[in-house]
Order: sequence, then structure tokens, then C-alpha cells
Amino acid sequence: MSKCLFCEIIAGRIPGEMVGQTDSLVAFRDINPQAPVHVLIVPKEHIESMRSLEKKHAPLVGEMALMAQQLAEDVGYGQDYRLVMNTGINAGQSVFHLHMHLLSGRDFTWPPG
Repeated sequence: MSKCLFCEIIAGRIPGEMVGQTDSLVAFRDINPQAPVHVLIVPKEHIESMRSLEKKHAPLVGEMALMAQQLAEDVGYGQDYRLVMNTGINAGQSVFHLHMHLLSGRDFTWPPG
């Protein structure tokens, strides 16, 4: 298995602009931002994607959402933000380590993409 980019960032072997951390999660700015605020919320445990989740991970996903809520409030966008979790290549997942995108700071249209 090739090295996971997010595992390398979590381990500090690749730099990332960290904006939050808990015992089980890290949050860092996306290197290719799609909005003024574009943060990735990533479990420290390597979980490939939503398809790899087990029932035991349910609290972790909830913690990811709560961290996103707090980060959005911290930067002044607590009322308007988008959360995205891509699963699989055709859905836009490019790093196969579960992560949530927090996007805010601009208007979003629907449907996305």
C-alpha cells in the first residue's frame, strides 16, 4: 500500500496548516481551496472512506460534524457552511482517507457539481 497523504500530514511528515485537533481528529486547510474557508476534518485513525465505516465509528462521524460546526463559528460563518464527504473516485474522492470538507465564505448553488 502506498503512503496515505493524510496519515503523513497527521504524523507531521508532510506540513499542513492545522486549524484544530482533538484526541481523535485533526483539521487543516485544503491546499486547493474551493471557497474562502475550506478545511478538511480528518480522523487520526486511517479509515479509507465512508464505505469502510463500521457501527463503532458512528461517534467519530458525529465528532467530525461537531468540529466542523465549531470551526465555522470560529471563523464567523457559523450560520452558513457546507459539509461534504466524497466516497469513491466517481464522487470526487481523491485521497482515500475518510475526511469531511468544511466550505464557507461564499454563496453555494444547488445542485452542486
